[in-house]
Amino acid sequence: MTRYDYDLFVIGAGSGGVRASRVAAAHGAKVAVAEEFRVGGTCVIRGCVPKKLLVYGAHFAEDLRDASRFGWDVPQPCAFDWPRLRDTVQDEVTRLEGLYTQTLDNNKVERFLERATITGPNEVTLASGRKISAHIILIAVGAWPVRPDCPGSELGITSNEAFHLESLPRRVVIAGGGYIANEFAGIFHGFGSHVTIVNRSDTILRSYDTQIRDRLLQISVSKGIDFRFNAPFKKIEKQEDGSLLVHVGSGDPLPADMLMFAIGRNPNTDGLGLDSAGVELGKNGAIKVDADNRSSVPSIYAIGDVTDRVQLTPVAIREAQAFADTIFGNKPHQVDYAAIPSAVFSHPPMGGVGLTEKQARDQYGSAKIFTSDFRPMKNVLADRHERALYKMVVHPENDVVLGLHMIGPDAPEILQAAAIAVKAGLTKQAFDDTVALHPSMAEELVLMR
Repeated sequence: MTRYDYDLFVIGAGSGGVRASRVAAAHGAKVAVAEEFRVGGTCVIRGCVPKKLLVYGAHFAEDLRDASRFGWDVPQPCAFDWPRLRDTVQDEVTRLEGLYTQTLDNNKVERFLERATITGPNEVTLASGRKISAHIILIAVGAWPVRPDCPGSELGITSNEAFHLESLPRRVVIAGGGYIANEFAGIFHGFGSHVTIVNRSDTILRSYDTQIRDRLLQISVSKGIDFRFNAPFKKIEKQEDGSLLVHVGSGDPLPADMLMFAIGRNPNTDGLGLDSAGVELGKNGAIKVDADNRSSVPSIYAIGDVTDRVQLTPVAIREAQAFADTIFGNKPHQVDYAAIPSAVFSHPPMGGVGLTEKQARDQYGSAKIFTSDFRPMKNVLADRHERALYKMVVHPENDVVLGLHMIGPDAPEILQAAAIAVKAGLTKQAFDDTVALHPSMAEELVLMR
């Protein structure tokens, strides 16, 4: 057999790369991983983890305002210290980075903290110039934020930089209509910034159920978040006082102290050397892979956002597990992409699993729809008129629950358990037969008639 330096060389030490490295090493493989930034990847370092912590921080704005209705004497307005939260969040990120690093070390995975590029089907070259051979190469480098092609786009930031702001901007313009845009809109609004979301189309959160996303739009507008639809970017100008003037669509330009682009993420394959090995790429530079995560080159595999299948951290982790078990553990299996739950940690949060109403009608011709539109008990006592909405999409003939969609307090926490029922193919009758847990918001799932 040909001898290689490593059985597996992983490029990228994010959630997927670390899982693949750890599991492959546990199966007995000799593994190394290269990471050019920080161990932990997008999710841990500059994505879902620090962003969720900011969501928690921003939500205190409403909780503190509501507190007096629950008997607490809280001075209004309350002072907020952005640098304190920012630094506390970064301390937590550093702690998690240490745990990820420890996981690699405990499994005897060798770490190279430098950029690695592919220079052959079984070869990578480190930034230091060292060449390393490997029987299998796994690419797990994730995706990177997109910037629009317009004059002055360099004046804006992306979500990568949002966690390190020196101070809070007074006026924030956020470009995009997806989950990152809507989550950061809620975050900055909670911290006291005036937020405007600019979207080139007329729809936010396109992949979610129409009723649920419309409810988020209504609530966001009622909170004071502005929206500018059908507004492609023209140019961004810097003013004498350091602020920005953002020209979009046909309306008046928007003054801003910070412009944030959240218009999508493309697979991070630029400059990776994939052409030198003959790896076939698809749309936006995504690596084309088969159901076993193998690229067009038999010795090179890819998982996670770099493949642009489903850009979710838990999916990358599942793909990593399947890859390592199949290639090194003699336990072949593939990821099932049906009924993947997802959430938007907006204010309020929303989530969904399975088919939307439109998807069900397109697929089956019709669908049974059950909803619960209610005012959560906490909102009632707080004199907050914001309503939650739960929606169940049911097969028109066999009563199987095809989808669940929710918006309201703790919706993602509730949806995770409910997603098991959708994945298992349970019927509406199974929900009806379940005794309600009262008083709770989750009981609405079994009370829809």
